[in-house]
Amino acid sequence: MTPTTDPPAAPVALRARGLGKKYRQQWALSDCSLDVPAGRIVGLVGPNGAGKSTLLNLASGMLAPTTGTIEVCGGRPATGPAQLAKVGFVAQDTPTYTGLTVADHLELGARLNPGWDATLARDRIRRIGLDPGRRAGRLSGGQRAQLALTLGLAKRPELLVLDEPVAALDPLARREFLDDLTDAIAGQEMTVLLSSHLVSDVERVCDHLIVLVDSRVQVSAGIDDLLAGHHRLTGPADTAADLPAGHHVVSTSHTDGRTTLVVRATTPPAGDDSWTAGPLPLEDIVLAYIGSRTTPTTEMDSRPAADLETHR
Repeated sequence: MTPTTDPPAAPVALRARGLGKKYRQQWALSDCSLDVPAGRIVGLVGPNGAGKSTLLNLASGMLAPTTGTIEVCGGRPATGPAQLAKVGFVAQDTPTYTGLTVADHLELGARLNPGWDATLARDRIRRIGLDPGRRAGRLSGGQRAQLALTLGLAKRPELLVLDEPVAALDPLARREFLDDLTDAIAGQEMTVLLSSHLVSDVERVCDHLIVLVDSRVQVSAGIDDLLAGHHRLTGPADTAADLPAGHHVVSTSHTDGRTTLVVRATTPPAGDDSWTAGPLPLEDIVLAYIGSRTTPTTEMDSRPAADLETHR
């Protein structure tokens, strides 16, 4: 008999276990465990105070953990030049130096990053129409965001971390930035971790989603799997839904004498004459997990709902 072997574990760009960061007496992040799959554009969403920015600052090496461990691209963040070169980081305020020109920023990037791609940086600045001689302080918010993204991309990192990079942009500038991000990383062996409050932005560019609530991962899965594996079930308030095995209720709400369930399952609930089942948009799925504030971590990926793992 041929022995069976487990399939190789999927590669991860970031792995955290029991990760925590404390400021004086207050925990900004506590007991966080998650995996960020490599080679994907991963969206990170959650309410204010969930610990998203703290997690991203820990991943970039801007902060050191108080408890737990974090591994990024095979090593501890910011442990040396080689490790620093693996991670690109664009912070929430897309920081640039107001007194330096666009060209000065590119020169600085070349001096600080051994893997700097000068051709990529120069061509991208030309394509998006930035004047190399213009000072960053005189650029619009969208232009500064594009300059910061150019610096992150030209570093040629293995992991590009984007912390709310379009939060201050108007809708048109936000769409242009996200479209440009998708074009820029096409064909590159890079993982992108994008934090955003706007699920529509995440759905536009990401293929994997992590929902973080109170430092805990509520669900981590491919977006297509999330859409296919969640359903809305609506019925009378005084009648319990008869759900088969493998169907998990994520959230329950009551309105106008009706009960609405968000159900996780690989197939839609069959229901009966009093219950109707239908699909859910991604935003409703995210809100269900945020509103339920459950403690398990669910990694859906491509496994059946009955085989989902639960970690505490």
